[in-house]
Amino acid sequence: MSRPELTAPPQLFYNDSEARKYTSSSRVIEIQDQLTERAVELLNFPRDDIPRLLLDVGCGSGLSGDRLTELGHEWIGIDISASMLEVARDRRVESGLVQFDMGHGCPFRPGIFDGCISISAIQWLCNADNSLHEPRKRLRCFFTNLYSCLKSGARAVLQFYPNSAKQAEMITTAALRVGFSGGLVVDYPNSTRAKKYFLVLTSGPVGTETVAQNTLVREKVCGLKLSSRNNQSSPKDHSAFSGSSGIPNARHSEDKGKKWILKKKLQARMRGKETATDSKYSGRKRKDRL
Repeated sequence: MSRPELTAPPQLFYNDSEARKYTSSSRVIEIQDQLTERAVELLNFPRDDIPRLLLDVGCGSGLSGDRLTELGHEWIGIDISASMLEVARDRRVESGLVQFDMGHGCPFRPGIFDGCISISAIQWLCNADNSLHEPRKRLRCFFTNLYSCLKSGARAVLQFYPNSAKQAEMITTAALRVGFSGGLVVDYPNSTRAKKYFLVLTSGPVGTETVAQNTLVREKVCGLKLSSRNNQSSPKDHSAFSGSSGIPNARHSEDKGKKWILKKKLQARMRGKETATDSKYSGRKRKDRL
């Protein structure tokens, strides 16, 4: 079966007929409930019974939003499909609904959401539906605006179905480049059918989480290793230099050879930066000029 995002743009694929068929499927409803519950779990709010205001990106007909309401949260949903939103209104979904292309960002003022979820949506950004759509630019625009509308320390949990490891890397890199910290969490990694990918992101500087506990996310996906450290910085993290003089400690005084260079290049790649390809010449000392 062909993937929906490879068939047609979402606003065309989810027409009136497909939107009602999707919403009436008991199997789809069950999967949406399970994925939404897992996304909220990864948001990791304190158990204080305080409702949060969440953004639901790609809310569709409001199936995921129904579960958010049942869990005691308020939410606002955006989706590009007019037919999906019309079905949501017919179902009398108790939330604000906005028709908007997430590739153009998020049309909200800065710092208003306590968190964000997205179920099976952001992979659509990786497809060029016309000559004006460039996936990397659309991803950058989306993540830049998402970062802006989240409160500092808030989390975004975006469940998606990557077409390949390269696509998963492109999405994750786009998020890290705009300032998010985070990484991929993969449920049931050894199962072909049950495997689920969640991109768990935190806005603001590392260590300013206000609604999430400190975590270490480390996952290997199809040979692609992505890691995230959202734990607060300790004094050890800043022990590379002693005092205000900036004199290196003894453990950092070794010669910066090939091993050190490869380590730094790997760290740069993990942050989403472009680096030169490793080769036998990496770290090789140049001969003295005559």
